[in-house]
Amino acid sequence: MSEIKSYRHLDTITVLFVAVLLISNIASSKITTLGWFTFDAGTLLFPLSYIFGDILTEVYGYKRSRKTIWLGFFCAALMSVVLIVVGMLPAAADWGNQDAYNKILGLTPRIVLASLIAFWCGSFSNSFILAKLKVFTAGKWLWVRTVGSTVVGELIDSALFVVIAFSGLMPTAALITIIISNYLFKTGVEVLFTPITYKVVGWLKKKEQEDYFDKETDFNPFKV
Repeated sequence: MSEIKSYRHLDTITVLFVAVLLISNIASSKITTLGWFTFDAGTLLFPLSYIFGDILTEVYGYKRSRKTIWLGFFCAALMSVVLIVVGMLPAAADWGNQDAYNKILGLTPRIVLASLIAFWCGSFSNSFILAKLKVFTAGKWLWVRTVGSTVVGELIDSALFVVIAFSGLMPTAALITIIISNYLFKTGVEVLFTPITYKVVGWLKKKEQEDYFDKETDFNPFKV
């Protein structure tokens, strides 16, 4: 397939993917409880990044999804570094909100590391599995690919983030509760959004005249 082929909507999906990632990272500074679930508030939005990741891989292929994942990774890293540096700068004498800033946006290196590692591993696992399943199923049963890849990707993401970020700071039981809550909530959102994913994927394939199969793709995540 020609690498110079242009797409009308690829940039839009990419921007939405990165925006969801950045917003959910900031929202994750709050731990909330809804019913039986206890999770960081970023979980409310973060599952959409996996849905956009599914759409990218399903329509445009793993190679373009890989580029978007790396773009999201570097944007998240840049945002985190800027927020940390800004927090370290001396506050103006008449600005009394330094403590509030530090509590909400003063990300610790450990949280940043956990977020980046979890996102990278989870997103690439999701994209890889979906691409492989698409070839294996000959493009049939989209729901199997989207849900199946999310089941693995979200588990890796949730477990890595919680363990790296909070291990030693919370009781083991609390860590397990947050992991399970995050995982079930994120996976549940993916399942509920499946009909919408079907419609968006079908519309994009028609508009872009693309339905990429990764039959000869180099799946090395570091080959951008």
